[in-house]
Order: sequence, then C-alpha cells, then structure tokens
Amino acid sequence: MTKLLASPFSSLLAVVFISVISVVRSCSPSDQTALNAFKSTLSEPNLGIFNTWSENTDCCKDWYGISCDPDSGRVTDISLRGESEDAIFQKAGRSGYMSGSIDPAVCGLTALTSFVLADWKGISGEIPPCTTSLASLRILDLAGNRITGEIPTDIGNSPSSIPSSLTSLAELKHLELTENGISGEIPADFGSLKMLSRALLGRNELTGSLPESISGMDRCSLLNLDCNSLTGPIPGSLLSNSGYGVLNLSRNALEGSIPDVFGSTTYFVALDLSYNSLSGRIPDSLTSAKFVGHLDISNNKLCGPIPTGSPFDHLEASSFSDNECLCGGPLMKTC
Repeated sequence: MTKLLASPFSSLLAVVFISVISVVRSCSPSDQTALNAFKSTLSEPNLGIFNTWSENTDCCKDWYGISCDPDSGRVTDISLRGESEDAIFQKAGRSGYMSGSIDPAVCGLTALTSFVLADWKGISGEIPPCTTSLASLRILDLAGNRITGEIPTDIGNSPSSIPSSLTSLAELKHLELTENGISGEIPADFGSLKMLSRALLGRNELTGSLPESISGMDRCSLLNLDCNSLTGPIPGSLLSNSGYGVLNLSRNALEGSIPDVFGSTTYFVALDLSYNSLSGRIPDSLTSAKFVGHLDISNNKLCGPIPTGSPFDHLEASSFSDNECLCGGPLMKTC
C-alpha cells in the first residue's frame, strides 16, 4: 500500500487554519481595554480576583468572571459575585469585599448580555448613564452594594428602541438592584418589560405609586419591592394577574383597601403586603384563589372578620397580627 505523505502546502494550510481559529476566539482588543478601565476604579484586596486579569493573558480564557462569544471573541458576560461557592472563595474561607465605583468604560462592552457585580458591600456611586448603549443586556444584577442615585432615565435607548427608559431593554429577563440607594419612581411603562421574570428592587429609596402597567407582566415569577417608600393604592389588576409567583410589597406606605379581585386563576407562592397602611376588610374572594401558599398582611390597618376556608385555614396568627380590628380565624379573637 502506498503511504501518503503530507505536502508542505497542506501542512501550511493546517497551521493557517489553527491560527485563524485562535485569532477568532481570542478576546477582542477593544473589550480587553474596556475591562482594564473597568477594573481600574475597583479595589478587591482579599481574594486576588483581578490578579487573573493580566495584560499577557486572554480575557476570554483566563480572566476570572469573564465569558465571551466563542465565535466573535466579544465579551458577553461579567459574573462577579461577592458571595459565591466558587473555589476561590472556599479556599479563602470568606466572602468577598470590593470597593470603588462602576467605570463608564463597561459601556464599551457592546455585546454584553449579562452584567453581575453583586454582594460586594462597598461598591458605591451611580449606575453609569451610558448603560443606555447596552442593547443586548438581559441580566443586570448589582445587588448588595452601596449604589445611589436614580436608575438612568434613558437606559435601554438604542437604535432599535424608541422609548428612552429602562423599559427599552426588551430582552431583559432578570433585574436585581436590591439593597442599594436607588431613588425616584418606578417608570410608568415598567410593565412593557414583557420578558422580565425576576425584578428585585427591594431595600432602596423608591417613591411614588405602583404603575398600572406592572399588571401586564405575565412572566414575572418574582417581583420584590419591599422596604421602599411607595405610596398609593395597590392596582387591582396586579393582584388578579396570574403571572406572579412571589409578590412582595411589604414595608412601604401603600394605602387603601386590598382589592377584592382574586379568582380561580390566582396563584401565589407568597404574597406579602405587611407593614403598610392598608385598611378595610380582607377580601372574601381570596378563598376562591387557586393557590396561596404564604400570605402576610400583618401590621396594617385592616378590620373585620378573617374569612374562613383556604388559604386562611393553614396560616398562622402572625400573618394577621398588629391590625386595627381583625378578628376570628387564626387570631382566636371573637368577632
């Protein structure tokens, strides 16, 4: 049998092909420059995370918390969380601490789909207004920091988007800004974020009323707005929406009655309306809900008899405590 030998030309093709693959999959130089500028305003003294961000290494392959598109080499994910099960945290035996601010250079990562910079405790300053350019952003998680100021009014504004607000991020699926200093009102058209499944805005300084538009968010399995300064009534269409699994509006200044709008499609794993100024009676229609796993309406100004039947037959007295004149049911108080 004749033995086939590789020609010099075919060997050269192989080298060229391998080189092309290497170039395509390496980190975009402009993205690496943006990441270096982003790093320059942050300080992480305990774990040495940024020690992996070396000029001599590929940011797509060797930099902690960075992921890229394998074909374009563009940075698509920043995943830096101060409380993590990653080996680097386990080896150090501690949670992380990072201080500094978010440099606007992060906006140069125009292919970014996920931006997580959460639970570092010491990151302060505002969200850069230039985040308006991140048209592909799906996940924004800045929880557990000291971020202050308003959410940029034109975040999400892109060539394919007309609205100049957060709601222009039509592909956004997860928004977490818990426990910062975010102020201002919830955008009136917040409910136009139809892809949003998790919105965590608790423990901030949000003011104003709940916009009617959030009633149309039928994919939002978790909406958390606790510990803000929200006022006004609870929209009836919000409580009749079957798209929410967990709705937490506790520790605000909401007022008026609890809308009597529950029905056979109502399904709440948890509904927390505690520590507000809600008045009137507990809606009888709650007994017709498909499922309510946990209900907390304590510390309000509610009055009258607690309805009988599900879900009231499995709730503790603490769910109804510290109201003006509730009686019956778990409270063991005669009406």
